[in-house]
Amino acid sequence: MPYVRATSRRKARRFGEHRFAVAWHAVFGVAALIGAAGAAWATDGFSSLGAESAPLAAVAAAGLLGAVLAGLGATGRTVAVVLWAAAAAVACAMTGGTAGPLAALCLAPMGAAASFRKRAFLALGAAASVAAAAAAALAGALADLPQPSPELSPWLSLFAIAATVVGLAAGLIGLQGAQAREARRQLDVELELREILDHQPQLLLTLSPAGRILNAFGPPLLGGEPRRLRDRQLTDLVALDHKVAVDEALQAAARDGSAEVSFAPAHDAEGWLELSLTRLGASRIGAAVRDARAQRAREAELDRARQSAEQQNAGKSRFLANMSHELRTPLNAIMGFSDIMRQRLFGPLADRYAEYAELIHESGSHLLELINDVLDMSKIEAERFELAREDFDVRDAITAVVRLMRGQAERAGVALRTVLPPEALEIDADRRALKQITLNLVSNALKFTPRGGSVTVTAQASGGGLELIVADTGMGIAPADLERLGRPFEQAGDAEQRKSGSGLGLSLVRAFATLHGGEMSIESTVGGGTAVTVRMPVLISQDEAPPAPAVSEA
Repeated sequence: MPYVRATSRRKARRFGEHRFAVAWHAVFGVAALIGAAGAAWATDGFSSLGAESAPLAAVAAAGLLGAVLAGLGATGRTVAVVLWAAAAAVACAMTGGTAGPLAALCLAPMGAAASFRKRAFLALGAAASVAAAAAAALAGALADLPQPSPELSPWLSLFAIAATVVGLAAGLIGLQGAQAREARRQLDVELELREILDHQPQLLLTLSPAGRILNAFGPPLLGGEPRRLRDRQLTDLVALDHKVAVDEALQAAARDGSAEVSFAPAHDAEGWLELSLTRLGASRIGAAVRDARAQRAREAELDRARQSAEQQNAGKSRFLANMSHELRTPLNAIMGFSDIMRQRLFGPLADRYAEYAELIHESGSHLLELINDVLDMSKIEAERFELAREDFDVRDAITAVVRLMRGQAERAGVALRTVLPPEALEIDADRRALKQITLNLVSNALKFTPRGGSVTVTAQASGGGLELIVADTGMGIAPADLERLGRPFEQAGDAEQRKSGSGLGLSLVRAFATLHGGEMSIESTVGGGTAVTVRMPVLISQDEAPPAPAVSEA
């Protein structure tokens, strides 16, 4: 809406200027036409245009044509001024030159230019008037010009002087009025702009390269009214601890074109301002000062919350690590004594007691696995887990895990196979972590594979790294569960299957792979099985390409 109103005002102003110029030319042309008619009647009763009426007819034609050209923009107005110069020169030449009664009409082009109410046309009008006078004077010097009748000469002179004076005065008054309105309009725009600048939320400054304040607009963020900041040094308004930083920012803006800095104002130690600097030229720098107290408070609050969360997380990890150590001591005793009882080392036991000992040992083993997983995860989260890297044959580690899981696979009725290269596959990794990765993946695969299915463990070199794949022919994983797996304590499957795990297995696999600079990916189809792939850049380069892998079944 403000743009529409401003456009309407500009159109109205242009229409007013156009209307005044048309009226000026039309009145002057009609007056000259009446004068020509009167001169013709006075001489021979309108029988012909004589030496007195023809010059006025030329002036009338210039006026009427000028009224048409005045509305055709700058080009039309320029042509109108030139026509006035030509008409004035002709009229003077036809009535005795610059000494004749119509010599005053040489000033008519200036009046016509003034009627357009634009300073740019005044110079053209003055030049056209001088040109008309010069042409009339040259014509009088080179030729014997006609002279009007003595009876009409005074009347012609009176008409020329009156019309020129009135026309020139009207044009100049119109020009002055237009300039006065333009000045008032510019003053209104300046006041409106200043009001906007004074009430916008940032303190806007123009500075010298040395930091002296040249102008200031906006709120009093630097401890004083903006108009009182002029000629003061910006660094004088900055807290002592930040003066050097602000001075360096000024130098950077003068050198590089822009800079930003934050500082505390000298008048308010608790305040905080942000200063953005932009080079405006060789001698000026533009600056915008913004109150950043609330933003700094929010950032400080977020930082405190982050530190608190990190401390709480570290405390949780320490607590879990300490508790895991505390729980393992009595748990080892429980498992040791239950193992002695189930092996009947000190004599026979009743069948029911032997069953109880077996259940105690199995539960203790499960609890120990859970404690070990929690301990490892807490160390990883606390960034306290350190890899014990060594060179070893990956086949040995995988074979040991498969041998350990053989009994569980046989009890579940699942075929456990390995696909390993016949030659040594040396890697530089943490042996225990690699065993834990394989153990967790095989344990998960056995848990979700029904009787009669199979689990295959594949280790191979791929792209300069180790690729470990554990694939099963189980029930598969739903897409919704795939998105969650790999995060701590997230599990898939039904309630019975979830009871047999802690939800840390895959998250530990991912964490161990990440510690080795690798990654874990899962591919699964519901009813079609699952394949978990771990890729780690731990392979020790081999001189020869590995031969075909050997397949074995546990």
